[in-house]
Amino acid sequence: MRDSKLNASDGAALRGSRGTAAALVLGGIVSVQVGAAIATTLFDEVGPGGAVFLRIFFAAIVLIAIWRPALRIPEAGAKDVLALGVVLGLMNLTFYEALDRIPLGIAVTLEFVGPLTVAVLGSRRRLDLLWVALAAAGLLLLAPVPGSDLDALGCAFALFAGACWGLYIPVTARVGRALPGGSGLAIAMVIAAAVTVPFGVVDGAGDLLDGELLAIGFGVAILSSAIPYSLELEALRRLPASTFGVLMSMEPAVAATAGFVVLEQDLSGREVVAIGLVLAASAGALSAAGRFAPEA
Repeated sequence: MRDSKLNASDGAALRGSRGTAAALVLGGIVSVQVGAAIATTLFDEVGPGGAVFLRIFFAAIVLIAIWRPALRIPEAGAKDVLALGVVLGLMNLTFYEALDRIPLGIAVTLEFVGPLTVAVLGSRRRLDLLWVALAAAGLLLLAPVPGSDLDALGCAFALFAGACWGLYIPVTARVGRALPGGSGLAIAMVIAAAVTVPFGVVDGAGDLLDGELLAIGFGVAILSSAIPYSLELEALRRLPASTFGVLMSMEPAVAATAGFVVLEQDLSGREVVAIGLVLAASAGALSAAGRFAPEA
């Protein structure tokens, strides 16, 4: 009897952890996509390079203030923190370059190749492949139709950002295990800011000192970096990286919605169906996550 009570208690704790992880992922997705939509208002003045620099620079300041990381990084996690910083810098830079050339929903759809690949490679059961297949079907519906006038360079930037996104998931998980709280993320954000400095200076120049633009950049940093990366770090402490990758299939759907609400980009019937498919995949991934032990 006692064992059954303990098992029931363990199951309830696991379900609670699973639900918390899902809420963290969804919160991060909504925050980053609203921030991305707002960031497009900076492109005319400081370009994508200046916008991404302001975003990461302010995010680094906020995260350092919150987590107050030690100057000395444990040797076991130093390489992962450095890798995370470089990946964050390149991922955000190439995504903003893509966003400057193609619509938000399509840019995120192409970028999602990264986490979808993580989900496929991490699959261990046939049921997992069903959720990946649903997510892939949604991506195909959201993807541009062949022969469209989409900017080829913009699509290439989005795919490169997707490759960085795929690397970001396992590297973030390792950093979360190696360093306490968000200290590793804070240090990585400083490294990412250093990576984007040259691009920010070239694109933004003196406009980077404009007070109004700085305020917008600070808001974008909070929405697109400080909040979502912190939430994702905590989520990756509770979920396997493969399950996290499938849950991120909500990203293109939320991006299309953010484009509609913030940028007045209309949603077609095809996109509505795609949203249903990726949400179904995410729900299935959440259910399957209950069969895994948290990685904390």
